[in-house]
Amino acid sequence: MAVLGVLMAPGLALAQDAPEMLLQSNANILWTLIAGVLVMFMQAGFACVECGFTRAKNAGNILMKNYLDFGAGAIAFFLLGFGIMFGTDVSGVFGSSGFALGGANGATPDGQWTLTFWFFQSVFAATSATIVSGAVAERTKFGSYIVISIITTALIYPVSGHWCWGSLWLGDAGAGWLEGFGFIDFAGSTVVHSVGGWVGLAGALVLGPRIGKYASDGTARAIPGHNIPLASLGVFILWFGWFGFNPGSTTTADGTIGYIAVNTSLAAAAGMLGAMITVWLKHGKPDPSMTMNGVLAGLVAITAGCYELSPVGSIVIGAVAGMVCVFSVEFIDKVLKIDDPVGAVSVHGVCGALGTLGAGLLAAPGYGDAVGLFYGGSIDVFFVQALGVAVVFVWAFGVGFIAFSVVKAVMGLRASKEDEIKGLDLSEHGTEGYNGFQIFTVE
Repeated sequence: MAVLGVLMAPGLALAQDAPEMLLQSNANILWTLIAGVLVMFMQAGFACVECGFTRAKNAGNILMKNYLDFGAGAIAFFLLGFGIMFGTDVSGVFGSSGFALGGANGATPDGQWTLTFWFFQSVFAATSATIVSGAVAERTKFGSYIVISIITTALIYPVSGHWCWGSLWLGDAGAGWLEGFGFIDFAGSTVVHSVGGWVGLAGALVLGPRIGKYASDGTARAIPGHNIPLASLGVFILWFGWFGFNPGSTTTADGTIGYIAVNTSLAAAAGMLGAMITVWLKHGKPDPSMTMNGVLAGLVAITAGCYELSPVGSIVIGAVAGMVCVFSVEFIDKVLKIDDPVGAVSVHGVCGALGTLGAGLLAAPGYGDAVGLFYGGSIDVFFVQALGVAVVFVWAFGVGFIAFSVVKAVMGLRASKEDEIKGLDLSEHGTEGYNGFQIFTVE
C-alpha cells in the first residue's frame, strides 16, 4: 500500500493542478471573437481593393471612407442599429430593445455573450456600409458620404437584417418575418452584401458617371485602376477574412465550422476560374481585375448557403457567380451606363442575390437544415429565397435612393468638376496619397 501510494502521488498532484476544461459557452465566445477579428481585418481588404481599382489621385479619399465606415459605423450600430436589428421583435419588422447595449452586464455570462455578439455583428454592419463606398468612388463629397454611411449602418442594414436574422440574439425563433418563412441566408449574401450593393447602385444612379467615363455617343471608356498589386493583396485579405465571416456565423465552436470553411474556399476558387475563363474567352486575355472580382463573386455567392451546400454545390455556385459577374459588370457599365468603378454592384448585389437563390436550389441533404429543389426539396424553399431577394432589393435600393437624393438636395452630393479632375485627395483632404511620386501611363 505504501509503494502504491508513492506511485499514485504524482498523478494525484497533476490532477489537482490541471486547469478546468474549456466550457462550451466560453469556447463559443472565444470562437466568435476570433471570427469577428478576422472579419474586421476584411476592412483592410476592402480598402486595398477599392484603392487599387481607382486612380492614384483619389487613394487617400478611398482610405478615409473605409476608416469612416468602420469608425462612424460602429458607433451608429452601437447606438441604434443593433437594437433595430436584434432587439425585441415588433411585428417581424424591427427590434425595439438593446439600444446602446442597454442592460448588458459584462460581469455575467449572458452579458459577456451579448458584448461578444455585438462586436461580431458590428463588423458585419461595417462590411455592408463599405461596399457602398466602392460604387460611388472618385466623385462623392466626403462630408455627404459620412451621412450616407451612418444611414446605412443605423437604419437600412438593420431593418432588413431584422427581417432575416431577428432571432439571433434573443432567441425568439422566427422573429423576423422572412426568417419565419424559412428564408436561408446563413452568413449574409443578401443581408450584408446585396444590401450594400443595392445602396451603392442607388448612389451611382443619383451621382451619375465620373467625368470622361462615357463618350459623347455613349460609348463606355475604361478608367483603369492605378495599383493592381494593391488590389490583389486586398482580394487575398478578403479571402482570408471570409473564414471568419462564414464559419464564424455559427457563433458556436462546433464541427460545422470545418465544412463551412471548405465550402467557402472552394467557391472562391471556382469563382476565380469561372471569371478568368469567361473573360479570356470573351476578350482574348485573362484580365487580372476581372479575375479578382471573380474570387469575390464566389465568396459572396456561397455566403448564403455555406452551411447548407455540399462541397460540390459550392464549386457550382462559385463558378456560376464568377461567370455571371463578368457579364453583369459589362452590362451595368455598357448597357445601363451606370458607373461603378470597382464592380461593387455586380460582385455584392447581383452575386449576393444569385447565391441566395442558389441556396434554395442546391441545399444538400446531410448539410444544414434545408433541402433544395435540385435535391428533391419543395419549390416553396426557392420561392421564399426569391421573395427575400426581391423585398430586400426594394428596401435597400429604395431607401438608399431616397437617402442619396435628400443628401444631394440638402448638402450637395457630388464634388465639383474642378475638384474631381484635381482629385479628391487634394480637394477633400488637403493631402496626396502618393506625395512626391510621378504617376504616368505605361505606353
